[in-house]
Amino acid sequence: MFLPMNIVVLVKYVPDATGDRRFEPDSTVDRDSVDGLLSELDEYAVEQALQIKENHAAEEIEVTALTIGPDDAETALRKALQMGADKAVHVCDDAIAGSDAIATSLVLAEAVKKANGGTAPELVVTGMASTDGGMGVVPAMLAERLGVPQVTLASAVETQGDRARIRRDGDAATEWVGATMPLVLSVTDQSGEARYPSFKGIMAAKKKPLQTWDLAALGVDASLVGLDASRTTVETTTARPPRAAGEVVKDEDGSGVKALADFLANKKFI
Repeated sequence: MFLPMNIVVLVKYVPDATGDRRFEPDSTVDRDSVDGLLSELDEYAVEQALQIKENHAAEEIEVTALTIGPDDAETALRKALQMGADKAVHVCDDAIAGSDAIATSLVLAEAVKKANGGTAPELVVTGMASTDGGMGVVPAMLAERLGVPQVTLASAVETQGDRARIRRDGDAATEWVGATMPLVLSVTDQSGEARYPSFKGIMAAKKKPLQTWDLAALGVDASLVGLDASRTTVETTTARPPRAAGEVVKDEDGSGVKALADFLANKKFI
């Protein structure tokens, strides 16, 4: 029975959403002004990749975590390794900075193939979107570049042999979608709670292989990536306004309930 021998799970190092995020003058994200971490949405992708491996423990399935990013992006890979990924690949090249989704998908496609010996792996797993960009289009673009099917926005995943079947939950209906591997799979934050790294996993991660590649190693021309080569750009940005003081309702004479109801009604909360 055929089962995926190599699962590549894509992860991203993103600015902490709880921090004070800002933009550079060229409208790219200022990543030095706030701490970074593994995107929460990508933790679900790591979890699903690990569950597929565990559900087919009799097969030799290897999970490779792959990211593109600056030196600090290694933090995201270390978290994936601590969760249980077998090895990691870090694509790090200053020329990639500022790349849009189209250029990013080009680098990812070449990195994914290189991680699998030059061809598309049986399964590529991603999150539903990045928490810093939020576009959610990279999985589809990656599938096109790899020439494989895509099954996206999965809230449940089933695999059997060389087939995968997902449940996709929409606002008005639920549908089941299937495809034959190799394929690209993206999962939502409803697919299952991501595990926390155990002490054993944290210690084991220190001995797991982590490779670093630049564009030259991937055979990608630097002129095809980066801010100048991107087909989409951010034209303007606006700083988030400061938080205004809240409205205080005092209930000294029993009128507080009515005042609260009026406030909620004015805001159309009720």
